[in-house]
Amino acid sequence: MRSGGDARPDPQLGMDALLGEPGGDGGPQEPKVYGVGEVVRLASRTLEQSFGVVWVEGEISNLKRIASGHVFFSLKDGGAQISAVMFRSDARRVRGKLENGDAVRCRGSLRIYEAQGRFQLYVSRIQPVGLGELMLALEELKAKLAAEGLFDPASKRPIPPAPRVLGVVTSRTGAALRDIIQVAHARSGVRIIVSHTPVQGADAPPRIVAALRRLEARPEVDTIIIGRGGGSVEDLWCFNDERVARAVAACPKPIISAVGHEVDFTLCDHAADLRAATPSAAAELAVPDERA
Repeated sequence: MRSGGDARPDPQLGMDALLGEPGGDGGPQEPKVYGVGEVVRLASRTLEQSFGVVWVEGEISNLKRIASGHVFFSLKDGGAQISAVMFRSDARRVRGKLENGDAVRCRGSLRIYEAQGRFQLYVSRIQPVGLGELMLALEELKAKLAAEGLFDPASKRPIPPAPRVLGVVTSRTGAALRDIIQVAHARSGVRIIVSHTPVQGADAPPRIVAALRRLEARPEVDTIIIGRGGGSVEDLWCFNDERVARAVAACPKPIISAVGHEVDFTLCDHAADLRAATPSAAAELAVPDERA
């Protein structure tokens, strides 16, 4: 072996000696060995310290509520999923009902469940995203108006059996108006007055209310049909506006609501005196068939 700073390891030494950690006696030390619980707790603590409180967005799946009130589910997107749990005290504060397929944003902490060594999100708060937020707001508004009595069946007025003049609140260019006119005139010679309004878009609610009030001011109008043809939830949303629902409930003339298709329900439908599955069905309900 060369002396001084030019000394090199003996080429006869094996690789273990070159890479091993020197011990007190010059040999390798024993590796640190963790217990299962210890390593899981260490990993869980590292997760919490690294991420802190996080917001995670995804779609609910595998939802399960147990008798204790805790809620278990998976949160997934197109590329991955994570197990999640929401304990009873937090789950009780959730507004609305959680369902599989809901798009949500969850606030919580990342930890490892020791008993199973499972990585999961411990959720303290859930918010709907996108349309879910609108639906939640709709349910809250519906409950508020119902509590005020706007949807009370006892307040519903009967539809006149043989109206002389039928008022229609809808777009003059829509298929709904053509369907109403065709059905009504096929059944009788009833006169129809159309009060035009846009039936979708952010500016539609006040114009729907104004159109309704124009018909209220016509003493010859016996019955009013309000509505439009089918469309997406967003297309029909103006009929969920609080101003429209209140105007319909306060109208002194009987109203048949016909918004969208059979499966669509809006606040306008609940506030009206009668709900029809379609505009054509509304005309059938409003006008007796004189051909019989």
